[in-house]
Amino acid sequence: MTANNKTSETNAAQPSPARLHVGELLRNFRSRAGLTRQEVSERLLVSESTAGAYERGERIPTTSYLVDADAFLDARGALKSCIPMMEEEKYPPTFVGWVRLEKKAASISAYENMLVPGLLQTEEYIQALYEVRIPQLPDVEIEKNVEARIERQGVLKRDPLPIVAYVIEESVIQRPLGSRTVLRNQLLHVLECMQTMHNLMVQVMPTERLAHAGLQGSFALASTPEGRNWGYADRPGGGTLISKPQEVNQLTDRFGMLRAQALTPWESAELIERTAERL
Repeated sequence: MTANNKTSETNAAQPSPARLHVGELLRNFRSRAGLTRQEVSERLLVSESTAGAYERGERIPTTSYLVDADAFLDARGALKSCIPMMEEEKYPPTFVGWVRLEKKAASISAYENMLVPGLLQTEEYIQALYEVRIPQLPDVEIEKNVEARIERQGVLKRDPLPIVAYVIEESVIQRPLGSRTVLRNQLLHVLECMQTMHNLMVQVMPTERLAHAGLQGSFALASTPEGRNWGYADRPGGGTLISKPQEVNQLTDRFGMLRAQALTPWESAELIERTAERL
């Protein structure tokens, strides 16, 4: 590791004021309840070292941990109110709004041309994704990003279940990110999700298509229970949350065309399975 990388990792490891504030709240409410860190960790189903890292601001508390800690420590909403603050610690500013939409969306759909959709990624695939990122990330940032993405995946199992649809490029299921073993495990995980999650539909866009509605890049769509529609598009310099109805409608039309051009879900599952078998 170079001196510059060491400096970056040291800086990244320094707890932010927000994390220190939340950690102090956790410690104070625990002390007020007359509980040891071990007692809290056992009740909230985390290791004692993790609970300690939360209190010291070394790690970002998960949303579920703050919700459970708020109830167990009788914080009366004080810890739950910190959830938006911690979300801003976990995700880039341009992505926080989308993550919040995912948590309440009635439906989520996306076209991905480079990677397996984030909500379907395995931990080792996520790890590989951040390890090869340019510019290189320090280890503490990689750990933070991996934890945040895994936590995001709770969206697929929440109540009520969202309807989720993906169209992914054939090249995505052929790209051995990390290693061939990592990709094989990732494809098997996608297959398992397709077989067990009846609210999920995945389609593969064959490389040899003469017409393609996704050449402008990847994007995502979300619809809230109230009927509000949103879009999210990857653009140079970061993603953009889209709220203008005309632009969202254009993305919706593009996604409809992509689904029509892609393989059916059953054909897609067969292709994914054959690809995994060859790895």
